Amino acid sequence: MSFVLGVISQRTHFCTMGAVSDVVNLGDWTRARQWMAAVGVAMIGFAALSGSGQIDVSKTLYAGSRFIWLSTLVGGFMFGYGMVISSGCGNKTLVRIGGGNLKSVVVFVVMGVSGFATLKGITAVLRVNTVDAVALDMPTGAHLGTLLSAVVGLNPDAAAVYAGFVLGAVFLALALRHKDFWRLDNLLASFGVGTVVVVLWWISGHFGFVAEHPETLEAVYVATNSGRIEALTFVAPVAHTLDWLMFFSDKSKVLTAGVVSVVGIILGAAASALLSKTFRWESFANQRDLANHLMGSVLMGVGGVTAMGCTFGQGLSGISTLSLNAFVAVAAILVGAVVALRQQAARMEASYCA
Repeated sequence: MSFVLGVISQRTHFCTMGAVSDVVNLGDWTRARQWMAAVGVAMIGFAALSGSGQIDVSKTLYAGSRFIWLSTLVGGFMFGYGMVISSGCGNKTLVRIGGGNLKSVVVFVVMGVSGFATLKGITAVLRVNTVDAVALDMPTGAHLGTLLSAVVGLNPDAAAVYAGFVLGAVFLALALRHKDFWRLDNLLASFGVGTVVVVLWWISGHFGFVAEHPETLEAVYVATNSGRIEALTFVAPVAHTLDWLMFFSDKSKVLTAGVVSVVGIILGAAASALLSKTFRWESFANQRDLANHLMGSVLMGVGGVTAMGCTFGQGLSGISTLSLNAFVAVAAILVGAVVALRQQAARMEASYCA
């Protein structure tokens, strides 16, 4: 499925940063509607899986009683700002690598290292002792269903399922009501990306579930690094990919859905670029270009882990679960991206005037 996502992303130019840039700089909402429709499909698909009992919602990576609003706010802003100055989010970085972009190889490595440091290293200590310490406890779950349950008179999980169907339909309607949106590339990006997210939910939460591990005799989800149900995200998996490559001989390092997704997207994008004859080698233009990409990749690595996800991890996977943390993270990512785009525009205008 990740190979398919790589093909779709390269073919249709699906990109959250690109969508924000189009809206801010051009007033064009086409790619933003692609994202909205993909979110709608992911929400409806997740609601269907959880409502039918295919996956256990309480075992997802985004389930929990802590509303870590400060972590998602700070981390999301960092990620959004970083993805602009490094020319794309985690998914776009992988797609660009497949298309021959050597700058994205540097972003991949630096984002992976800084992300791993924020998972288990020096910046992890800083994260845990600062922003992660600020949270609201919500015993019935930090998701939209908890807020709606008192209004609709249902338990939080049931309210979340119904809300997923309704909100997903709203996102789809907002995107599809524009007739000029009904083109093959837009529909492929919208329904293709959304479907891949849903399939990954099923793979990690149903297909990858082992009721009794032969060694521990405990129930476990074997397809993920976290041991919980995950879908698509591209900061921690990049870090785990580097970890897997560097410690390949360590038998405890196994391939997971996240690591396979990273490789699959690069291969899918490369195949699409070669077939469409758009494969081009590209490197840094100058020292400033290199500095921007280095700074942006660090911000994405640290910010993506702090916010518990990127434009895919929170923007599609997380938000499909109706996680309150995901809504805050997405809003912060968008604000960070807009601030960076405005600053870029101001610098360009100042340079032009000079």
